[in-house]
Amino acid sequence: MTGPGDPNSELKAKIEAVLDEFVRPGLRADGGDVEIVGIDADRIVQVRMKGACVGCPSSTITMTMGIESTVKARVPEVRFLEAVL
Repeated sequence: MTGPGDPNSELKAKIEAVLDEFVRPGLRADGGDVEIVGIDADRIVQVRMKGACVGCPSSTITMTMGIESTVKARVPEVRFLEAVL
């Protein structure tokens, strides 16, 4: 988890900016969203799908082809994203 004074807070801010600009508008247009749950010491980002994305048959594709590829392209220090419940 990240919080004040956490070394991952800057990384989380970068990821949030990418999500806000490139990912969330499309998800929200379809009634969904994504939130960052935490970032571990290995720069693996745990995210949770929300709204219409929960249980959607396309959410796995959205996660890997859309969200993960977009975040990793713009924040290269991220190793990968992991979907959590």
